[in-house]
Amino acid sequence: MDFDFSDDQEQLRDAVRRWVDKGYGFERRRSTVAAGGFSRAAWSELAELGLTALTVPEAQGGLGQGAVDAMVVMEELGRGIVLEPLAQAFMASAVLGQYAPAAVQADWLPRIASGDALVVLAQQERKARYRLDVCEAKATATPTGHTLAAIKSIVPAGDQAEAFLVPAQLDGQIALFLVERAAPGVRTPAYLTQDGSRAAELHLDHTPATLLTTDGLAALELAVDIGIAAACAEAVGVMDKTVALTVEYLNQRKQFGVVIASFQALRHRVADMKMQLELARSMSYYASLKLGAPAGERRQALARAKVQLGQSMRYVGQQSVQLHGGIAVTDEYIASHYFKKLTQLEMAFGDTLHHLGEVSARMQDSAGVFA
Repeated sequence: MDFDFSDDQEQLRDAVRRWVDKGYGFERRRSTVAAGGFSRAAWSELAELGLTALTVPEAQGGLGQGAVDAMVVMEELGRGIVLEPLAQAFMASAVLGQYAPAAVQADWLPRIASGDALVVLAQQERKARYRLDVCEAKATATPTGHTLAAIKSIVPAGDQAEAFLVPAQLDGQIALFLVERAAPGVRTPAYLTQDGSRAAELHLDHTPATLLTTDGLAALELAVDIGIAAACAEAVGVMDKTVALTVEYLNQRKQFGVVIASFQALRHRVADMKMQLELARSMSYYASLKLGAPAGERRQALARAKVQLGQSMRYVGQQSVQLHGGIAVTDEYIASHYFKKLTQLEMAFGDTLHHLGEVSARMQDSAGVFA
């Protein structure tokens, strides 16, 4: 197989990397965290780069690019631990493009592409853990449509989003709805998450909603799988930068009159970090390439990828802290923020143990060796 990126993809990577290096430095990120964990100005800059339009169909004002292009972008955003949830634009555009009625697509997809509308997935419930088929939110049919009663947790930039994709029970099965933040009965108390990004609890009290599809579980699984692939790619970027920071520190820090990078034991640990990074990179590629596969194959592949990424993130993050020493856990030093990001990404869309269970449950007679 040819794993080389096209010239367009390399140009895309360079453009995003330049923006991260020049426009999203550590001090800007710190000020964004202090201001609440989300910057509308930074979101607009991502839109100006064309990133919010990346996976929106051309017929709806987007660029019509695919999963590999999105992976390239998320890797570079991971290198800068960018707080704004661009992956949500990829998830929303895919779900709306495949499941929403034509009128809803025409209304929302051009606004997502332009960056005017941030549409985020609000699926997490307290009792569900990471299971997508556990949903207590209730939808009620009305003469004019539907209303929802629900509480959803850890909604990315929930108080800043213009709309939410919300799964809810309708006639005994999970359906997927679109809810506007400006609709009656919506409350979004917000807070900072561990990595400094912004999230909210979404409370819906008989809130008007637009039905997207009655096949809500399938749509939800697609959205989450895209989210996992994006998280894997972002994690590769975070780990790549974490390894670079660690190597730089080892080449500067002196002990016994020499740089500690000359110590063989530490060099071996860095080699192990790089090995874990490359294992993660290959599985991130695998995850993105499998997004177009049939649902069963796709779900199995994304679970496999998340297991490896979880193991790699934990190893690289912890080794970086150990090799940096006490400075690695101080808020003033950037490595601590990369460690926090890796910790949070490991938990996103299901932690390592959850996806290990998913891989196990989906094994066939071959035990996954030849599947």
